[in-house]
Amino acid sequence: MTVSAHPLQWPTGWKRIDAHYRRAARFSRGRRQTGLGWESSRPVTLTEAVDRVLAELQRMGVERQDVVISTNVRTRLDGLPRSGEREPDDPGAAVYWRDAFNAAPRVMAIDQYDRVADNLAAIAATLDAMRAIDRHGGAAILERAFTGFTALPAPGAHRDWWEVLGVMRTCTLDEARAAYRRAASAAHPDRGGTDARMAEVNRAWEQAQEAAR
Repeated sequence: MTVSAHPLQWPTGWKRIDAHYRRAARFSRGRRQTGLGWESSRPVTLTEAVDRVLAELQRMGVERQDVVISTNVRTRLDGLPRSGEREPDDPGAAVYWRDAFNAAPRVMAIDQYDRVADNLAAIAATLDAMRAIDRHGGAAILERAFTGFTALPAPGAHRDWWEVLGVMRTCTLDEARAAYRRAASAAHPDRGGTDARMAEVNRAWEQAQEAAR
């Protein structure tokens, strides 16, 4: 994958939360016994959060070399976020991966918490919850959810107009027009889409018309 681990590459089309609304999380390392009794829960560390993400993906059959953890924390030599760094102004985290069954890249990104470690821990918790869907017989639901993630290109990625509209390159202009109407209806922000996705669909339609001239 051509996604960089640092700085953060937020997936195109994913909404960002306003920094004012970010909050502290409750992800912790659990309690431990000390000479004075039990110490209260401690915040999860960056290293532990990274390990949680990698462990969840490994349970899904994803190899380490097929994972990119992208944050605004500088990386170690192995490409993973370096512990002990100052908390960045933008604590968002995005995890990109490919699995053995689907060549398309998948992505999950969270930025609602005020620490990178907590956003990564939230991604790990979400992956675990989605695996639970699969364990309880919801494989089709799980695949549809992940298909939604793959539908969003990585930052800077370019898709040709026929890919955006979901048609063959050799389709007629009428076929492209019909596909554009379907795609625009689904992408419209008032119907659950995003401005970025709508702009991509509109560009694709313009390119389709130019190609037909």
